[in-house]
Amino acid sequence: MEFILVDPQARQHVALIRLNRPKELNALNLQLMGELRDALRQLDEDEQVRAVVLTGNERAFAAGADIKQMAGKTAIDMLLADQFATWDQIRKTRKPIIAAVSGFALGGGCELAMTCDMIIASETALFGQPEIKIGVMPGAGGTQRLTRAIGKAKAMEMVLTGRFMTAAEAEKRGLINRVVPVELYLEEALKLAEEVAQMSPVAARLAKEAVNRAFETQLDEGLHFERKNFYLCFASDDQAEGMSAFIEKRKPRFKGR
Repeated sequence: MEFILVDPQARQHVALIRLNRPKELNALNLQLMGELRDALRQLDEDEQVRAVVLTGNERAFAAGADIKQMAGKTAIDMLLADQFATWDQIRKTRKPIIAAVSGFALGGGCELAMTCDMIIASETALFGQPEIKIGVMPGAGGTQRLTRAIGKAKAMEMVLTGRFMTAAEAEKRGLINRVVPVELYLEEALKLAEEVAQMSPVAARLAKEAVNRAFETQLDEGLHFERKNFYLCFASDDQAEGMSAFIEKRKPRFKGR
């Protein structure tokens, strides 16, 4: 792959994907997004991988979409290219994904971070949806996920003015999990991924699915979905192992079965 670097075993049961267009501040062109989609699909099928960390570099997680690829397009060109089908496939990744963000996470970069399940940010991280400044608007989930994360008023301000949000404010508003010094942001994300990877892979997938469903359904339907997934846990060997280990006061040995 040309624009991403993949380490399937950066830590035990944890894969690391690094966006790798440093000269372009990791701008998200079609090829990079296709490579990311394919890598996540392969990691989703890898039984040795239980969690994924997605990062860029200290200067930029991703500074947005590649505007040069879009500048001359017509509405029909964009419709036929269907670039958001790739985003939909990334969103359907079953394993937990943690974004490790430093520097710019703007436009598509902010949207990509929000597509992940958790976000660890460095003190230098800046989040924003500045598409309005070039005559367009967010198109990969920015208006929807940002509003759900920080509320209508703040999301409207960011989307309509292009204002950036600092890491400290993003943590306060609930957009991210925590802020750490820039030299620790990737290590902190890997540690969080390791913690997740120690849990039952079956339960983690079902739990991720249920939490995401909360944003898509009414409460009654969401509760029904949660209970269905809860019952499904009892069909796994991991459930029997986890409860036995608790009773026997030992550490469980989950196998993802």
